[in-house]
Amino acid sequence: MKVADLPLPETLKSRYAERGIENLYPPQEASVAAGIFEGKNLLCAIPTASGKTIVAEMVMHRHCADGGKCLYIVPLRALASEKFEDFSGKGVRVGVATGDLDRQDAYLGRNDVVVATSEKVDSLLRNGAPWLSEITLLVVDECHLIGSADRGATLEMVIAKLLLKNPGMQVIALSATVGNPGALAGWLNAELVTSEWRPVDLREGVFFEGAIRFAEGERAVSRKSRYDDLNLVLDTFAEGGQCLVFVSSRRNAEAFAKRAAGGLKLSEPALDAAAAAIEREAKTELGRTLALCVQKGAAFHHAGLSSEERRIVEEGFRKGAIRVISSTPTLAAGLNLPARRVVIRDYLRFGENGMAPIPVGEYKQMAGRAGRPHLDPYGEAVLIARSTEACKDLFAGYIDAPPEEIASQCNSENALRSHVLSLIATGFSRSRPDVLSFMDRTFYAYEHQGGRSTIHETIGRVVDWLCEKEMVTEFGDRLEATEYGDLVSRLYIDPRSAEAIVDAIQNARDFADFGLLEAIAETPDMLTLYLRKDDYSVLYKFLREHEDELWTGVPYGTDELEVFFASVKTAMLLLDWSEEVTEETICERFNVGPGDIRNKVETAVWLIHAAARLAGLFRQPFAKPIADLEIRVKHGIKKALLPLIALRGIGRVRARRLFNAGLTTPGEIQAAGIGALAPVLGEKTATSVLAQIEAGPGKKRAAIEEEKPGRSLQSFLSAFNGDEDR
Repeated sequence: MKVADLPLPETLKSRYAERGIENLYPPQEASVAAGIFEGKNLLCAIPTASGKTIVAEMVMHRHCADGGKCLYIVPLRALASEKFEDFSGKGVRVGVATGDLDRQDAYLGRNDVVVATSEKVDSLLRNGAPWLSEITLLVVDECHLIGSADRGATLEMVIAKLLLKNPGMQVIALSATVGNPGALAGWLNAELVTSEWRPVDLREGVFFEGAIRFAEGERAVSRKSRYDDLNLVLDTFAEGGQCLVFVSSRRNAEAFAKRAAGGLKLSEPALDAAAAAIEREAKTELGRTLALCVQKGAAFHHAGLSSEERRIVEEGFRKGAIRVISSTPTLAAGLNLPARRVVIRDYLRFGENGMAPIPVGEYKQMAGRAGRPHLDPYGEAVLIARSTEACKDLFAGYIDAPPEEIASQCNSENALRSHVLSLIATGFSRSRPDVLSFMDRTFYAYEHQGGRSTIHETIGRVVDWLCEKEMVTEFGDRLEATEYGDLVSRLYIDPRSAEAIVDAIQNARDFADFGLLEAIAETPDMLTLYLRKDDYSVLYKFLREHEDELWTGVPYGTDELEVFFASVKTAMLLLDWSEEVTEETICERFNVGPGDIRNKVETAVWLIHAAARLAGLFRQPFAKPIADLEIRVKHGIKKALLPLIALRGIGRVRARRLFNAGLTTPGEIQAAGIGALAPVLGEKTATSVLAQIEAGPGKKRAAIEEEKPGRSLQSFLSAFNGDEDR
C-alpha cells in the first residue's frame, strides 16, 4: 500500500517522501484496513520500530485536515519532547504540555496537536481546560502502562474521563508489550491489530561459554576480555554495530561504561567534541567521569545525570559516535535509541523481598531496542547465563514467554482518594451512585464484569475519608467538594499530602524553612533520598541543632523512624540548595547526581506552592514566607536575592554576581546604569535588565505564583544519647 494513495494532506505525504517512506509496513496496512481513516478505534500491538507512531501521525493529520484537534499522551516528559520534535514542521501546529500541574494552559488550545503526559492531562481536566472538550482524536502511547502500579490508575481514569467528555472521540492505543490485547481492545471498543513483523529481524539468545545460543543455532564470540558483557560489546563493535547494555543500578551502569571505555579506547573528533560539551556542562565528578568515558566511545545513562548530559549522550549515540551506552531500564521506556545488539545483563533486581526477576514485559521493552531500521541487517537481544540450566530457564522465562497481562490499578484505595475527589470536584460525579457509575466505564469494570469486585466497598471507604477530612460534604445523597477539597484537586496533590501539610502548618509555632521542607518530604508525593549507614550521625547532629524548627513529631517505630530520617535527609538537601550550596558539594554530601537534585527541586517547588495555597485557607500569615521559599527553592537562592531573581534573564548565578557587586535591588541596578552593569552581566543581558526595570513591574518575571502521635525531638535525642529508658 502506497503512501501517495492514502487520504492524507499533501504536506505530510511530501515529508514522508523526503524520508524515503513510500510504502506502508504490513502492520500499518492492517491498521488502515481496520478503518483508522473511517473513525474506528484501534489498538495497535506491534513490535518496537514497526511503525506505530506513523499510524498515529497519519490519523492525526487526517483529523487536523478536517478541523479536529488531537491529544497524544506519553508516559515520560522526555518522550513528550521527543514526540514534539517528531511531529513539528509537518504542516500542523504542535504544542507540548508537561509543566505546572495547577494551570489550565488555555494557550495549548491554539494547537492542532498537543503532546502531554497522563498526569498533565489529568491536571488539565481538574482545572477545567476548555479546549479538552474539542479533542476529536486521543492517542495513547505505551498503553500497557495502565497496568503500572505507580501511574496506571491515572492513565486509565484520564482515558475514561475523556471518553465520557467527548463521546464521538476516536482512540488510537499503541504498545509493543500487552499480554492481553483483546481485553484492552474490548474496553476501548477498538479494532485490534497484532503482528510479529519487524523491519529488522530480531534474534533473541542467551550467551554462555563463549557463544550466543539462539533457537536456530549458535554464534561464537571472540574472547578479548575476561568479562562476558564486554566481549559482547567488543564483538558488535568489530562488525560496525552499536550496543545498549541494561544493568540493574546506576553504580553498575557507571562501572560498565568505564570498563567499556577501557576496552574500546577510541580517539575520534566527534567523541572529543561530545566529551568537551559534557565537560563544559559538568559541575560534578559524575559529569567529569561521563566525559572521560565518552571520549573513548562509551557512556552511561541514568536519572542522576543532568538533562543536558543525557541529551549529549543520546545525540552522540544516534549519530553513531558513541558505540555503547550502559543504562538502567528507564532508557527502554520509549526513547528512540535502537542499537545493533542489546545486552540485558541484569535480569534480577533488588526489591522489597530481595532479588527478583524483572517482568517479561520489561525484558521485551529492552529487547525491542535491538536493530536500527535502514542501518542494521538484524538486531540481537542477548541475556547472559552462568550455567546450562540457567540458559534453559532464560529461554523459557523471557525469550519464549509472552508479556504479562495488564491489570487495572483502579481498586487501590490510595489511588482512588485523589481520583474520586477529582470526579466530585469537577462535576463528573454528584453522588455515590454517580461515582460507581463512572467507575463502570473503566478498564477495571470491564475486567471484572460478571465477576467479584470489591470496588463498591473501596469507594465507600474513600468517600467516607474525604468527608471526614472535610474535602467533601454529603447532603442527603448529594456529594460536593468543599473549598478545601476543590483546591486540593486543582493543586494535583494526593489528599493525604494535603492533610499532612495542613496539619503541619496549623500545629507549627513559628514559620521555619526546615519545618516546612521536612513536612513536605514526609508526604506521599515526595520520593525521598536513600539512607546510608553513615548518614545517621549527621542526621542526629542536624536535628539537635534544628530541633526548634521541626514541625512534625518524631515517630517511635523502627520503620517509621527510617521514613522520618529519609525525609529529614531530603529536607536537608533542599535547604542546602536554597542556601546556595554548590551543586558539586550537594552531590558529594548526599551521594546524588545533578538530575536527582533537579527532580527533588521540581517536586518540592510543586508541594511548596501547594502549601502556600493551603496556608491561604488555613494559616494566612504563613502564605507569604512559604511563597518566598518556593521561589528560593526553585532558583536555589538565599532570601536576599529575591528582589533580583524576579528579573527576566537573572538566575541563581547572575543574581549572586549582582549582589556581590553591591547591586541588591532593581532600584540600585537602575541607578548604577549600563556602565556598572555590563561588566557584571555582559552588554546584552545588562541592556535587557535595565529595559525591564524602566518598563515597570508588569515586565518583570512573575513569581510562581491518618495522624499518628509523635514524640518530641528532645525526648528522641535524649533516648538516642542514653538519657531515656528504652
